Amino acid sequence: MFPYENLEVYKKAFELNRRIYRIIKEKNNLPSYLKSQLGRACLSVVLNIAKGSGKYTDRDRKNFLAIARGSTFESASILQFLIAEKELSENEQMGLISGFDEVSRMLFKMIKNLQ
Repeated sequence: MFPYENLEVYKKAFELNRRIYRIIKEKNNLPSYLKSQLGRACLSVVLNIAKGSGKYTDRDRKNFLAIARGSTFESASILQFLIAEKELSENEQMGLISGFDEVSRMLFKMIKNLQ
């Protein structure tokens, strides 16, 4: 098992990514650029948490966690746009924004603890 797999923030981000992945696969009416950007932003959260956990210095770990946090903001922003445009059903959007908010707060605390 890799160290990042034990991190609660990784587990939450991973599950959010799975939900986004399913939405992207099912939404044929969305422009490809929007689906691509959302998929990349969401995946970036998970990947940067994993990358950061493998770094040797706190400075390097902090950098990757900060990138992951930025990607949570990007993902949430795209989702807010899709919600405003009524592209997501209530069932699809349930808990997504709050999930990214929670991941963002967890990452913030982790970053602060590395300073």
